[in-house]
This record gives sequence, structure tokens and C-alpha cells, in this order.
Amino acid sequence: MIMKKIAFVLVALMVSVAANAQFEKGKTYIGASLSSLNLSYCGSEKGHLALQAKGGYLFMDNLMATGQVGYEKMADVPYALSLGVGARYYIVQNGLFLGAGANYVHCDEFDDFRPTVQLGYAFFLSRTVTVEPEIYYEQSFKDHKEYSRVGFRIGFGIYL
Repeated sequence: MIMKKIAFVLVALMVSVAANAQFEKGKTYIGASLSSLNLSYCGSEKGHLALQAKGGYLFMDNLMATGQVGYEKMADVPYALSLGVGARYYIVQNGLFLGAGANYVHCDEFDDFRPTVQLGYAFFLSRTVTVEPEIYYEQSFKDHKEYSRVGFRIGFGIYL
């Protein structure tokens, strides 16, 4: 029993040390994520699929500026394209993060501005590759009831 506890502490320490090295000033980030698949709620949609590509730069330890482009397929709208900027703050050195940003969404039927917040975790598969589950909320300025969304997304990231 004691050996299991020691092994757990050693593994947790190694993951923490590996994560610590990745959130330093000067690192770059490349990522992609998939959201929804009926894991989100929005008043106007019966189905939704979104793909995002992200890039970022850690301009301070634990603080990253991000940019993203995205594509959304919704049941009631043919498609939507988005462009956004944001920031991510790593709360603890093991990968827990808070994010905030703003997205401009364009489709044939409307344009929208959507501030967003996220809570996620960067789980390191290797020294540079992560799986990043996150919970997010997007506030629509076009129509809060119909287009605001709360959901779950899963992403992959590379820290260089």
C-alpha cells in the first residue's frame, strides 16, 4: 500500500514538472478542437458540430494570448465561420486553465459577436502533446436565448 502511494506521488511529481516546463514565457501553442456532438445546449439548435484551430503564444509564465478560426455546422443554419482572439491563464502548473475570448461569427443569415469563457485541463500525453477537455460558455449578442451556448469540447495541443 505504501509503495502504491509513493509511486502515485512520483508520477504526479513527474507530470507536474513536465507541465511546468511547458507554460513558460516564449513557448508557442498549436491546437485543434471539436465541440458539441450533442454535448452542448443552445436554444435554436437540434444538432451542432464545430471545429476550431487555435494558435497561441505564452507572453508571460502561465499566460497565453490565443487566436482561433472555426467552422460550425448547425441544423438550422447551413454553416458559420468564426474568427476570435483570447487569453488563457494556467491556474496551477499541472495544466488546469481558465480562458476568455471574443469571437466574430459570420453566416449567410446573420453576423454575431460572442464573448466566451472556458475552464479546461491540459493533460500531457508526452512532453509536448496534450489532450485538452474543456467546458465553455458563449454569450450571443444577436439573440441570447437562441444562440448562446454552454457545452463541452475536446482538443489536442502541441506546446513548442
